[in-house]
Amino acid sequence: MTFLEKDYREIITKAVCGKGKKFTQASHSITPSHRPSSILGCWVINHLYNAKKKSEDTVEINGSYDINVWYSYNDNTKTEVVTERVTYTDIIPLSVKDDKCINDEFDVIAKVTQQPNCLECKIASKGHKIVVEIEREFVVQIIGETKIAVRVDPSENNFDDDEDNWDFELTDDELEEVEPDFLHHKD
Repeated sequence: MTFLEKDYREIITKAVCGKGKKFTQASHSITPSHRPSSILGCWVINHLYNAKKKSEDTVEINGSYDINVWYSYNDNTKTEVVTERVTYTDIIPLSVKDDKCINDEFDVIAKVTQQPNCLECKIASKGHKIVVEIEREFVVQIIGETKIAVRVDPSENNFDDDEDNWDFELTDDELEEVEPDFLHHKD
């Protein structure tokens, strides 16, 4: 069976026009107020980010988080927590792209698949700084308007003839409810 152009309809809809994913490891150097003796704990909190389409092939994510390091000092006799706010920019390349988007207006959806977390926290070799290794991962999607073609089978569901199959006759009960002088009434 051969289908002609008249057998297709074009539908404009929003669809995923691009996808990307990026895993990042970063190293941060933190300077505490005292010379650390040992690291007692490290955690990352307050992660915030936003994403925007940067170019035809990339999405830019700007974000920040707080690194908290609990450490001992004064020969392990006292402890303190040092907090540092870190900002970052990740450029995520789009590995999947659809060049058939209708316009240049896009929505960007960014999801964290790995929240920033501490891989390693250690005292630097010179002894006064703390080095923290962090990992994070994002996936992004670009949503845009695109056109899809849908095949319509003309032999099925011919809606033009459906009106002939409906029963539009009035019943006796419906006729009794009709008020013949409805135009003469004044409200």
